Amino acid sequence: MTEPTRIFHNPRCSKSRQTLELLQQKGIEPEIIRYLETPPTEQELLHILDLLGCEPRQLMRTKESEYRELGLNAPELTREELVKAMVNTPKLIERPIVLANGKAALGRPPEKVLDIL
Repeated sequence: MTEPTRIFHNPRCSKSRQTLELLQQKGIEPEIIRYLETPPTEQELLHILDLLGCEPRQLMRTKESEYRELGLNAPELTREELVKAMVNTPKLIERPIVLANGKAALGRPPEKVLDIL
């Protein structure tokens, strides 16, 4: 059985709304995860990072005030420490992230998710 398409979504974000709309236009009704209310676990986030082929800072919203306030720009922080910060402060996670067919894509721009459908 295939896993459902999932989107880590923030309805206040225009890119997230556009990505969701694009999926729906393709006839896909994804499982919507409002990650600010239900953040991924550390294991889920590590899995997403692996699927994306990126490191935590590449998936972090570095312009958020919390990024500076929590000192997350410190180069000595480990991958695990950065992931934990993202789980504890989900606002730091870049959005939207779509999971489909055993792959992941960041919807920036929204059309990037078409590659994994």
